[in-house]
Amino acid sequence: MNNYYLLFLLLLLLGCQTEKTVVNQYPRWVGDISADPALDDPEFQLCHGDSMVMQYFNIGMGLQYAGEKLALEKEIYSSYTDSMVSKESGLIRIRFIVNCQGKTGRFRLIGMNSNYQEREFDTSITKQLLEITRSLNSWKVLSYKAQPQDYYQYLIFKMKDGRIEEVLP
Repeated sequence: MNNYYLLFLLLLLLGCQTEKTVVNQYPRWVGDISADPALDDPEFQLCHGDSMVMQYFNIGMGLQYAGEKLALEKEIYSSYTDSMVSKESGLIRIRFIVNCQGKTGRFRLIGMNSNYQEREFDTSITKQLLEITRSLNSWKVLSYKAQPQDYYQYLIFKMKDGRIEEVLP
């Protein structure tokens, strides 16, 4: 019986001394954007690392663009050419990160139909919207506790017959 106690104590001690490293295979939040060298500009840098990017729902300050939504929409509508090739309708969301210097990167696009089911749009539409979104350069720098922060931003384009009907948020 004493041998069982000794064996149990030995196993307990060995188990306590073994250090296990847990690698988190999941993002911090659903929708976090990891850097992808095949898609992203290698010059784009986060100031505080991937784990410190603020989510848009944490900010609570509305759209952070110089001139606010009116200026943003003016830039988008003046740059977009209605698709003569494709008369598609639905929603296109482009999500990206604004770093602590107000620069943007890590753009990700998803299309969906009116029932919010994922779908692909014609590239004559998606390429144009990605280029326009990448060219927007008046994003505000956000501060938290007097430190500039990286943050997520998104634009949703409500499309009707190849035209932008509305830009959200």
